Amino acid sequence: MSNWYQIDAQEVLQQLGSDLSLGLSTAEVSRRQQQHGYNELIEQELRSPWQILWEQVNATLVIILIVAAIASGVLGDYKDALGIIAIVALIAVLGFSQEYQAQKAIATLKKLSLPNVKVLRNGRWKEISARELVPGDIIQLDAEDIVPADCRVLESVGLRVQETTLTGVSEPTDKQPQTLSQAGLPLSDRHNMVYMGTVVTYGQGQAVVTETGMKTEIGRVASMVQAVEAEPTPLQKRLDELGRGLAIASLGIVAVILVLGMLRGEDWKIMLLTAITLVVAALPEGLPAVVTIALALGARQMLKRQALIRNLPTVETLGSVTVICSGKTGTLTENRMTVTVLDVAGQRIDLTTRMRACVGEKSQDRPFLLCQPPAISLLLASSTLCNNALLEPDRDEPRYLRAVGDPTEGALVMAAAQQGLWKADLEHLIPRVAEVPYDCRRQRMTTIHKFPSIPSRIPCALETVWHWSEKIGGISYIVFTKGTVNSLLDVCSHIWINGQAKPLTEIWHRHICVTHSQLAENGLRVMGAAFRPLQSVNEWEDVEQDLIFIGMVGMNDPARPEVRDAVLTCKRAGIRPVMITGDHPLTARFIAREVGIATDNQIITSEELSQLSVEELRCTLNDRSVYARVSPQHKFEIVQTLQQQGHIVAMTGDGINDAPALKGSDIGVAMGIRGTDVAKEAADMVLLDDNFATLVAAVKEGRVIYDNIRKFIKYLLSSNVGELLVMLLAPFLGMPLPLLPLQILWINLTTDGLPALALGVEPAERDTMNRPPYPPNENIFARGMGRDIIWIGILMGCISLGTGFLYWKIGSPAWQTVIFTTLTLSQMGNALAVRSNRDSLFTIGLLSNKALLASVALTLGLQIAVLYVPFFQKLFNTLPLSALDLVICLAVSSLVFWCVELEKWLLRRSNSDSKLHLVAETSEEKDMQVCNRVPTSPRLRLCNSSKPSYRTSSLRLHLRLKASGYRRK
Repeated sequence: MSNWYQIDAQEVLQQLGSDLSLGLSTAEVSRRQQQHGYNELIEQELRSPWQILWEQVNATLVIILIVAAIASGVLGDYKDALGIIAIVALIAVLGFSQEYQAQKAIATLKKLSLPNVKVLRNGRWKEISARELVPGDIIQLDAEDIVPADCRVLESVGLRVQETTLTGVSEPTDKQPQTLSQAGLPLSDRHNMVYMGTVVTYGQGQAVVTETGMKTEIGRVASMVQAVEAEPTPLQKRLDELGRGLAIASLGIVAVILVLGMLRGEDWKIMLLTAITLVVAALPEGLPAVVTIALALGARQMLKRQALIRNLPTVETLGSVTVICSGKTGTLTENRMTVTVLDVAGQRIDLTTRMRACVGEKSQDRPFLLCQPPAISLLLASSTLCNNALLEPDRDEPRYLRAVGDPTEGALVMAAAQQGLWKADLEHLIPRVAEVPYDCRRQRMTTIHKFPSIPSRIPCALETVWHWSEKIGGISYIVFTKGTVNSLLDVCSHIWINGQAKPLTEIWHRHICVTHSQLAENGLRVMGAAFRPLQSVNEWEDVEQDLIFIGMVGMNDPARPEVRDAVLTCKRAGIRPVMITGDHPLTARFIAREVGIATDNQIITSEELSQLSVEELRCTLNDRSVYARVSPQHKFEIVQTLQQQGHIVAMTGDGINDAPALKGSDIGVAMGIRGTDVAKEAADMVLLDDNFATLVAAVKEGRVIYDNIRKFIKYLLSSNVGELLVMLLAPFLGMPLPLLPLQILWINLTTDGLPALALGVEPAERDTMNRPPYPPNENIFARGMGRDIIWIGILMGCISLGTGFLYWKIGSPAWQTVIFTTLTLSQMGNALAVRSNRDSLFTIGLLSNKALLASVALTLGLQIAVLYVPFFQKLFNTLPLSALDLVICLAVSSLVFWCVELEKWLLRRSNSDSKLHLVAETSEEKDMQVCNRVPTSPRLRLCNSSKPSYRTSSLRLHLRLKASGYRRK
């Protein structure tokens, strides 16, 4: 039942069969436990090691490799079979190790520890584990308690609950037992309900348990998370498509080779072995291993930057992200209330640039605020004395202090301490003697303090009050009240101005209301403070009347300082940031504008989302970037709709309410410090430092990895095309088999191994984060890569076969060795050339990728060994080449490198011409705008003419303006 908040408290007790004075009996508790089960969340089963291992080897390319290994073994080619099996084993081990360790590292739902709770049973209060609660139990809630189940509030004495993890609202919510009549209220507005996993920050109360376990709101979120199935990443989809295409091509190659061989009368066993060898040559068997290693290295780099990757394909997915849907509290903000504005009659002080992030040792210097008008210090002192929060050493940094208690009160105490007004010192001088607790209906709190009789004991912040009190006959006690501005104005009759209490006129009343509205529109939570002098104890009876209004304090949850730059980087990279929060619309708008997510005031709430059709929601998502008061279900729907529009969506969050959207997005990003266990379990990546900028760095890393994957796919396939072309064209030229099976395998081992892997660690190219993301449905061969693979492969094959053909025609016995060597060396030139898609190797520097340089040098050394070491000569059937022949092979093979460099030069020149043309067009448009703005004169009439001569150059326009007496700024 989800409408407990609409039912009267007595009727709730009747429906649950509970008694406010007795609670439940032991027998009834036993019966209900059998009916409802224990009050705990059911964890989704983790993947077994065998499941993780199977996921590593069921990709299309890996399956083809396994089939090729089996076929090679059947035909007796055990070296080939063992080599392929070793590659498959490497793929499986790397992928399994990363994902299994990440799964163990992430906290599971069972780690959401259940607290102890005070419960009324058999008419007596007892403390039990929250796991044993059942619907109908009467529980006691006190400050700092974790709410153990979903409950209906029965009694409240200033009860306030922090529900950030569930609703996304940064401010604690006041709780009261009154029935709410409106249906369909969001969780954040159900003020008579408390929910499992939230925290009591202030006051106390009693409540009756309405739902337990998986029927609670947090349980429903967990169920939604478990119901969402993970979609394959863009890289997985692209590699599967590539694998299927290569499988079809491989079968075609086998058929062609077999037919040609049989027609020439070759032995069918030899031809079958050659065909299978060529299939292995055609397949980039190193590709899955290189991809896995590149992703693993990327994951390791991200871990150094405080980003934990749970599964390897997530690394590449980051580079494809087009939209980042971010929560507000704890993600874009610091998740701590901070005083930013102090406003007293006639003066306002902005503390944004003056407050320090944390409080250290007491300073001997006179703080900034104590040099301001005395009313400012009085405002802070009154807010600190009428306060139950405390300062204590931080557990992580003992030399700093942290506030303990209600976040709002903690912010006030912290702000006062930062300006030299320490609560402990103030309470020592002005001890508290009585308190009227905060009440949701009154919306204020009052404390009564003993006023010092000795002037030397009066704090400097209250000196003006003491001087004023001497004029009115002295005071024995002083009352401080803080609360909402409207509630204070109802009980205030005076206002504190220039050290005097003046009547609160209608003009001042209106001024306070206008100021309050201005602060609230800036996303601040505003509280007022007032005081009242008392002559004796007899006046304690009704202290909340005839108060003197001091001023207002504005607080907010400040944005993280690094977030604005991170948002700007996202926009430059073509990534759209979107804020989705459960917080108040005004607060959301303020933070969104502060960090640069939105520049307008357009905000949409959960209520408005509920009224939109599917088509209207799609249109709304194109226009709006800020969503406030959003329920978990609406977050999930927003993510799904964006995905249906073709976006790759990253969702950041730290709360329980974020979990469904985290699981349903293309990449869920949880916060590691403030994040809940449920959010971490649902996410693909965890930011260990909760830093939004870390996500942006991870996006850059993802883009670099995808670019590098395309580079070594381009390198591998163009090299393989060259090998196939040599084997396919040689029979048409009347030549014998140009390469032996073992020579083909050697080329694959040396050129497809270390050089390809070294391309996977290529540094980022220029403007990696200054371009939009590539289309999510982009084919792996898009942007001319397929064309490059074909022409580079053809060039490589023709050069190698042509050189060998000339040697064969002149009767050189080393013709096969020449083809073998030329093909190997040309692939090394190809590896150096494809390091960048547009920049020359001489621009990016030969030493900028030392791993590739070392792998090329090693490959050249191994090839020399194959040519001149007798053991390898016999193994690979090669002949030693003369110095001239070796130079010819090296010179001819370098043509591949120079041709690729020439293509990149032409591409750069073409792009440069396009930019110049664009600049020229823009310049002409500006010239026209200038012409239209310049006053008409005889020498400028031509600019306003409709004839073609108005398209003058910037230089001519400048000269004509100068001749007319105008100067360029």
